[in-house]
Amino acid sequence: MAKDQTFTFFNFHYLCYSLFTLSTLSSISFLYWSHCSKPCEKPDITSIPSLQNQSINLLSFPSAWNHLQFPPNTPPKLLKIALFVKRWPHQNLVGGLERHALTLHLSLARRGHELHIFTTSSSNISYTTYPKTNISFHLFQPSPGGYLDQAKAWEQFQIHNSSGKPFDVIHTESVSLRYTRARKIPNVVVSWHGIAYETIHSDIVQDLLRSPEDPRLPTLMERLPKVIEEVKFFPNYAHHVATSDHVGDVLKRIYMIPDERVHIILNGIDEDIYTSNPKRGHDFKVKFGVPEHETLVIGMAGRLVKDKGHPIMYQALKEIFTEKATYMKSVFVLIAGEGPWAHRYRDLGSNVIILGALDQTQLAGFYNSLDVFVNPTLRAQGLDHTLLEAMMSGVTVMGTRFASITGSLIVGPEIGYTFLPTVASLKKALNRVIRDGRDVLSRKGEVGRQRAMKLFTATKMVAAYERLFLCMSEDLVSEVSESVDYCRCQLPSGYIGQTIGF
Repeated sequence: MAKDQTFTFFNFHYLCYSLFTLSTLSSISFLYWSHCSKPCEKPDITSIPSLQNQSINLLSFPSAWNHLQFPPNTPPKLLKIALFVKRWPHQNLVGGLERHALTLHLSLARRGHELHIFTTSSSNISYTTYPKTNISFHLFQPSPGGYLDQAKAWEQFQIHNSSGKPFDVIHTESVSLRYTRARKIPNVVVSWHGIAYETIHSDIVQDLLRSPEDPRLPTLMERLPKVIEEVKFFPNYAHHVATSDHVGDVLKRIYMIPDERVHIILNGIDEDIYTSNPKRGHDFKVKFGVPEHETLVIGMAGRLVKDKGHPIMYQALKEIFTEKATYMKSVFVLIAGEGPWAHRYRDLGSNVIILGALDQTQLAGFYNSLDVFVNPTLRAQGLDHTLLEAMMSGVTVMGTRFASITGSLIVGPEIGYTFLPTVASLKKALNRVIRDGRDVLSRKGEVGRQRAMKLFTATKMVAAYERLFLCMSEDLVSEVSESVDYCRCQLPSGYIGQTIGF
């Protein structure tokens, strides 16, 4: 027993020292995000005239490609694209990775590119509902762990790569295509929707929130070797897309991937579905019995599970309603989603309504019924689609103070509210929201909507990926046309003065 305790003690202290080392390595990153999470003074761009209206090398562009402008007209070259994705989405039963894959690749197909999708089969999904003849599905039974069968998928890929035109680009959503297959292939690009380095932060948060009688999760001890493993194998992928500014910074500084192989393309959502529509919101409230006299409507969406922050959200709401009974009548909470915390929320009172899972059309009405949308996640991973959808709908947003959120989404108080992942901090932010009232929230929501329309539309995301794919395909040929260089782009007017701080 003493030996076991000594071993555990040693392991824990080894983890602490290792985390200290990692935090030291990332200190520059931390200072960078702390600085840029606040409004920065515009530099005197007259002192750098050489940067005005210049043509830049896209592969070396250090900020999000969403800031750039690409022509919306018919693509100058049609590509043959292979996509590797663990699961293809079905209706509203999707996560962020699957929704990203669906939005991006269907849009690329609509623009005329040839898509081959290598994914696992499922009895719940119909792959014949897409009218486009330039989309081909290659389906494989999932492995016992639910993953894509690498050997069989790669065998089919090679058949289609050698028949007719070879693939211009191979795109994998996270590690759907293993690095052992991607190694030494120059036209492979991987999109990261979560990396182990971020989850260390999440593990620390969840450990701090656990009850003294609950055991420490073993993942806390297992995560550091996972980070080291990723640092070792990530370079096997030729190009990397970070879906948030923070992840892009981590890939360059902590994972030590060369800058010209890391490209930041922020997630985008369908701007035709998620729009500001007060009438749709009114109809939604009437349908679900939200009375006209309510002062404020707070909303949440997603899986109602522990790591999405619902324990702290539940406790914060419980304390607020207990301390001020009038809020039980004036503040309503709408929750879209399913999970074990649904029944706990119902216990709070009749002003908390559980809506269940909603499809995208229903979600559009849901967002428009809200005064503020809250994402209390305890997972510091990726760029959450629900926050983007709420912003696009003109709703003020509240999010956990993780770097991906403060670095790309809620970049200042003019857009929304942030809070530490604790009950006290979340409760303070909720009380501030209630005090600010609808007029303030409406103004913040409009500022957020303008930012979302500029950066987070599906159109912006698809244009950026298409340009990256065109650039990568250009690198495969020995002679590049002098008339078109897909790897270069003109900086938009006024860009330097706004974002030279990156």
